[in-house]
This record gives sequence, C-alpha cells and structure tokens, in this order.
Amino acid sequence: MSGNQDTWPQQPTDAPRVPSIPLSDANLGPDGEPTIGNLVKDATASASTLFRAELALAKSELVTEAKKAGAGSGLIVGAAVLLLYASLFFFVFLGFLLDVWLPTWAAFGIVFLILMVVSIAAIFVGYLLFKKLKAPEKTIESLNTIAEVIPGRPASGGVAHPQIPPARDPMSR
Repeated sequence: MSGNQDTWPQQPTDAPRVPSIPLSDANLGPDGEPTIGNLVKDATASASTLFRAELALAKSELVTEAKKAGAGSGLIVGAAVLLLYASLFFFVFLGFLLDVWLPTWAAFGIVFLILMVVSIAAIFVGYLLFKKLKAPEKTIESLNTIAEVIPGRPASGGVAHPQIPPARDPMSR
C-alpha cells in the first residue's frame, strides 16, 4: 500500500443505498435560481423517494401485524386439534363414569355440554388475540401528512399550500 492512497476504507460495491431527499439544490441557474428542468427533476426524485419510503414503512408495520395474526390462527387451530385428539379418551371415560350414577343419555349429555364449553372458551381466546391486532398507524399518519403538503390541496387548517410562482423568461430582462 503506498502512502498516496486515501486512508478511508473503500465503500463496498454491494453496500445497500439508503434513499434520501436532498436538502439543497446544487444545480442553480446563472441568476442563482433553480431552472425549471432542475425543479421538475428534483420534484420527481423526491416523490419517488417518498413513495418508496412509504412502501417500506407499510411493509414493516404489516409484517409485524401478520405475524401476530399467524400466531393467533396457529393457537386457534392448535387448540382445536388438541381438543379433538387429547380430550377424546377423557370424555369417553367421563361419560362412562357418570353412567354409574345417571342414565346413559344424561351422562353423555353432560359430557357433550362440557365439550361445548371448552370449545367456546378456545374460540373466545383466539378472538381476543385477533382483537389485539392494530392498524398500521404510522403509515396512515404519514400518508395523511403527505396529503397536506401537495400543492393546490387545502391543508388541515383550511388554508391552501402556496403555489409555485409562474416561470419567467430569463432573456426578457
């Protein structure tokens, strides 16, 4: 390595690029004002970056909620399978045990009611898990703020966003 090379590490070619909106316009016209072409280019780039950022935010929020929904569904299905297989022998046993003191129809009727109560309880717990799901609040809030800054549309206070001034011909001075 020679002493003329920069001491900063080289940026890997496969490094991910983070989208950003430029803070200032480096492409000003001869009179110090941006040209129409640069304004259109910057507006297009900013809109594209904003759209991609909104999609990334929505995706991250929805993936989290989808995992919760999957866990709730898995618990409901697991509870149903467990109720079907594991309780079969217990409830047959309980029916025959109650048959010692009650008529057979009453003993197995009681077992049926117990099965119904356990099933309804499992459904209720699954419902509570689904009820805890939330809307993607950050995405909704962000989209609402975008609607407020679009030129020509009234903001939340009822005042329209200032319009871009009309273009003037630089040769007409």
